[in-house]
Amino acid sequence: MIYFDAGATTLQKPPTVAAAAARAISSCASPGRGGYPAAMRAADALFACRQLAGQMFDTEAEHVVFTMNATHALNLAIKSLVGPGDRVVISGFEHNAFRRPLHHIGAEICVAGQTLFDPEDTLRCFREALKPGTKAVVCTHVSNVFGYILPLEQIAALCRERSVPLIVDASQSAGVLPVRLRALGAAFVCMPGHKSLYGPQGTGLLLCGAQTKTLLEGGSGSDSRLDDMPTYLPDRLEAGTHNVCGICGLMEGLRFVRSRQPGSILRHEIALRTHLQTILRAVPSVCVYSGEPQAGTCSFTVDGTDCEQLAQALYARGIAVRAGLHCAPLAHASAGTLQSGTVRVSFSAFNTMEETDRFARALRAVLQKR
Repeated sequence: MIYFDAGATTLQKPPTVAAAAARAISSCASPGRGGYPAAMRAADALFACRQLAGQMFDTEAEHVVFTMNATHALNLAIKSLVGPGDRVVISGFEHNAFRRPLHHIGAEICVAGQTLFDPEDTLRCFREALKPGTKAVVCTHVSNVFGYILPLEQIAALCRERSVPLIVDASQSAGVLPVRLRALGAAFVCMPGHKSLYGPQGTGLLLCGAQTKTLLEGGSGSDSRLDDMPTYLPDRLEAGTHNVCGICGLMEGLRFVRSRQPGSILRHEIALRTHLQTILRAVPSVCVYSGEPQAGTCSFTVDGTDCEQLAQALYARGIAVRAGLHCAPLAHASAGTLQSGTVRVSFSAFNTMEETDRFARALRAVLQKR
């Protein structure tokens, strides 16, 4: 199978990721729950992962909180800052991991910037939307549907200038683009472990630059006499037993990204995406969503063809892509594809030009049979 759905999960991992997770199953117990070797190995492994993540993403190890995924991290961040009726500014390309918590809270949501691949328009709209009384800005770094790289550094500077807390969704950027908590001055940065950090599913990171509220309460292995959770990070936000095996795997994913270097991985993915888009533009009835700045994700539609059926036909030929709304209806509304959805091709460090060419041949073959 040719796997082109790294935007959901990087299926191909460095071999060290699975090996580390497997070792942890038989060698690590729960951190903070004992002084015996198996518990101490777990504690050391988690601290080492925090340290590496802190170095890579510009924060202190203690401000790195382990989560189940980016959605978990985003809920922690949003519910630490936003209450019912609070005015929140978001981009026009957000995932449901942002939109639904804000809706559930009852926040007043202001959408800023809905023009695809137009950073100047995005920034202008944020500047206009950041009115007095804005409680927070919530912004994705890269659109999970179209690969559009939003002008995050400029949006962050605008938030700092107007003293508005910023929550960053780095789900599609951590591991390929610079993501620096302190440099951005962000309140929180959220990321999954299982995408471009090449870790296992069930892992994520919340980088904390602001005061937090708990989402879960329970055992932390520390300050057990307290009725409430500890006041300090990371213990305050890590109730219950950690996913030690997953975190050990994530550590190896982080090491892989650091050794390959995010910029090098991004250039590889962009080369594949650019090559594919050149081919797709030559295929009649195909509409390709492309522009600059764009990461290694490409969405397209085919006139008169249901995107879900097209994805199934491609899978029958051994190619895995994602089709539909990609949990981001707001992004599709912005791009005009809310009714049709798109077929999305998203690359990883393990994809090749030869796979891209095979995909193009398979697509032509499918379309010829319509």
